[in-house]
Amino acid sequence: MKVLVVGASGLVGHAAVRAFAAVPGWEVHGWSRRTPRPVPGAEFLAVDLDDADACANAVAGITDVTHVVYAAVVERPGLVDGWFDDELIRRNTAMLRNLFEPLLRSATSLRHVSLLQGTKAYGVHHPTLRRDRVRLPLRERDPRIDHPNFYFAQEDYLRDRQRTDDWELTILRPTVVYGDTAGVNMNPLLPLAVYAALLRDQGRDLDFPGDGDLSALHEAVDADLVGRALVWAATSASAAGCTFNVTNGDVFSWGGVWPAIADALGMAAGERRPVTLAAELPRRAVRWRELVAEHGLRSSTDVVELLGVNSIVYADMMLGTGPPGPPLLNSTIAIRQAGFAECLDTEDMFVTLLRRLAADRLIPPP
Repeated sequence: MKVLVVGASGLVGHAAVRAFAAVPGWEVHGWSRRTPRPVPGAEFLAVDLDDADACANAVAGITDVTHVVYAAVVERPGLVDGWFDDELIRRNTAMLRNLFEPLLRSATSLRHVSLLQGTKAYGVHHPTLRRDRVRLPLRERDPRIDHPNFYFAQEDYLRDRQRTDDWELTILRPTVVYGDTAGVNMNPLLPLAVYAALLRDQGRDLDFPGDGDLSALHEAVDADLVGRALVWAATSASAAGCTFNVTNGDVFSWGGVWPAIADALGMAAGERRPVTLAAELPRRAVRWRELVAEHGLRSSTDVVELLGVNSIVYADMMLGTGPPGPPLLNSTIAIRQAGFAECLDTEDMFVTLLRRLAADRLIPPP
């Protein structure tokens, strides 16, 4: 079995590469615009999905692919405005078409495609939609609420192509994803870890930088759990043709997990001191560069390049005050009934990921 992971340098894409490479019997290929960290057992190729000719040339060398994971996305700097931008919707749809037009003509052994979406598929992020239009918990079986979203354009294109082709499609909708991949669009963990390292360098406790309700309920999903769900979906008959929410399986509050996060970083939990990370972290760029040298980190000395400007914005969103109303919780009954029952305690996830960031020398050790 040969899997092609598109968007292999991203948070979910890189986790998918690692997950497939860990399972005997898979030949793993990862494509992305920039080169990701090496993964034993995987081959990477730099491909610009905006370039239709480049996609066609790359596809010519992988016509025997049997499975595809499409996790590529382009976002606008600042993140949120791009979610409503018609041009960005068009571009994300064109990127998928640039890959699949030549691939579906030549990959005669193709069996399965996994497409990544997210909770924004329910429209809860869109300013024209009120929360009272959405039934909670969020369920995959509920009717689509129409709003501008490239998820729908990509899904409709693939389902249309399925009418004449013999392959299956599974759609995964992970909630907020946390992981250890640097320089990506939407990983809120690394900005938080770097901010903590800068506080610890000053001899301070880990103050909570958000202005959100510390007791409010949230959901999370570990990137590696999403990767394993993609491996399951690739060969499970019960996943064919289905759409699944994916979470760790529990809920958390920032107030509840903050002491464990602080302890994993060798700090004491501090007070609430609201700070906008998108402004604060660039302001501390010089000290971060010095910390990289002092601790022999393999991180980029450019703190914004390391974190990704959109991940810093996203971290502020996750830690800040959300819109009024009940917590936006996803039902994961469908994926569990279909056979993927993995779950993870979210507090344990934070501890494990933070320790991994230190062990990998992306942040100073505690």
